[in-house]
Amino acid sequence: MSFRFRKFRVYREAIEFHRFVVKITKSFPIDFDYLRKQLRRASLSVILNIAEGSAKNSDKDFRRYIGNSLGSLNEAMAGCEVALVEELISKNDFNFAETTVENLTNQLGSFSKKLNLN
Repeated sequence: MSFRFRKFRVYREAIEFHRFVVKITKSFPIDFDYLRKQLRRASLSVILNIAEGSAKNSDKDFRRYIGNSLGSLNEAMAGCEVALVEELISKNDFNFAETTVENLTNQLGSFSKKLNLN
């Protein structure tokens, strides 16, 4: 069985973003365990929604999952901003996250528009 989502560049880049989030959250103090867990869940949700949506029978259903991925990206970005304000991550890590999330958001937006055309 072929897993169609593995062919999508956005899926592979979302995995890399999740790996980055795991790396930057490893050193969060116990007082911020809730934020560490939420950031990891949000970044993982991007990946899982792309995968789950790709198995749907209609583009309309797939678009809904792409929308969920976009929501999770926004959640992850907000979490990164909280981490920056709380001085849990560096400005460089925040800037990298922001650039990556913008890139993923653009890819998902384009993907969703392409699904609209089919």
